[in-house]
Amino acid sequence: MRALVFESFAGPLSVQEVPVPDPAPGGVVVRVAASGICRSDWHAWQGHDADVVLPHVPGHELAGTVEAVGGGIRRWRVGDRVTVPFVNACGRCAQCAAGDHQVCAHQTQPGFTHWGSLAEFVALDAADVNLVAVPEELDLTTAAALGCRYATAFRAVTQIGRVRPGEWVAVHGCGGVGLSAVQIAVAAGARVVAIDVSAAALDLARQLGAEHTVDGGADVPVAVQDLTAGGAHVSLDALGAPVTCGNSLRSLRPRGRHVQVGLLPPEQGRAEVPMERVIALELEVLGSHGMAAHAYPGLLGLIAAGRLDPGRLVTRTLALDESAPALADVGRRPGIAVVTSF
Repeated sequence: MRALVFESFAGPLSVQEVPVPDPAPGGVVVRVAASGICRSDWHAWQGHDADVVLPHVPGHELAGTVEAVGGGIRRWRVGDRVTVPFVNACGRCAQCAAGDHQVCAHQTQPGFTHWGSLAEFVALDAADVNLVAVPEELDLTTAAALGCRYATAFRAVTQIGRVRPGEWVAVHGCGGVGLSAVQIAVAAGARVVAIDVSAAALDLARQLGAEHTVDGGADVPVAVQDLTAGGAHVSLDALGAPVTCGNSLRSLRPRGRHVQVGLLPPEQGRAEVPMERVIALELEVLGSHGMAAHAYPGLLGLIAAGRLDPGRLVTRTLALDESAPALADVGRRPGIAVVTSF
C-alpha cells in the first residue's frame, strides 16, 4: 500500500510502498477513505511521543470501510462504513469498565503506538469496543474530522467544561480543535471569545459564531476580562503551549473552569500554573483527552439534527502526495485539512 512515512524524527516525509497490515484477533483493517492531518501528527513526527517507533506512518483521524476482520469480531462486517476515536480502548481494564475508554490503561492509538491512517489501509484494535458506524447521510470526509479534533472539542466543551447557555467561553488557539470548540460552544448557547495570532483563523472563528476575537500577541487575559466583564466562565487551551495555558487560566473569573485540550509535550517547555490564583479564585483545572466510542451517538445525533456542522471546519482536501508539506506546515492555514485521495 501507499503510505506517508518518516524514518527519523523531524526528518524527511515521503510517500512509500509498505506492506498492508493484517487484522489482529478482535481487530480490523480499514480501507481509509479520508484521514485528517492534525497537530498531534506533527508532534509524533517531531519525536514528542515516546510510543512512536521508527520508521513510522502517522495519522489517527480517519474514516473508511472495513476491509478485513480478525477472529472474534461480532459487530462488524467487510464493507461497513466506520470511524474511530484516536484512543482505541482495550475494553477490559478498570477504566473501560467504568466507561472511561478515553483514559484506558492499555490503549492503543493509530499513528502513535502503531502505524496510522495516512495510508491506504490501517489496522485498528478491539474493533467491537472502538469502531463507530458512520450514518449514510454523513460523508466520510467529514466523519474523519470526528476522530480527534471535533469529538475532542465536543467532550471538552459539553462534558468536561460543562458549558451552559449564556456563559462566556474563551478559546485559546483556533486550529482544528479550537475552531471546533467555537462552533460547539456557540451551539450550546455560550458567548465565545476566540484568541489566535492568525487573522485568517480569527476570521473563520467569527464565521462560526465567535462574538469577539483577540490577537494572541496582545495582553490576552486583560482583553478577555474586559470583553466579558470579569473573565470567562470556561476557558480552553486548544493549542497546547505554556503561554496559551497560562493565558487561559488568567482569563477566568472566580470559580471559572480551565480545560486543557492541547498537548503540552515537555520538550516544548513546562506550563506554569498560577496555583495562588487557582486557590484564591477557586478555579477548576481540568484535562480532556478525546472521547470514547460509546459517546459518539449523542454527537452524531446533533449533527443529524443540523445543530452541529463539522463539515464547515474542513477547509482543504488533499491527495496523499500532498500530505508531507501539509503535515510539516500544520497550523499555518486555518481549518482542517483532510487527505481524501490515496
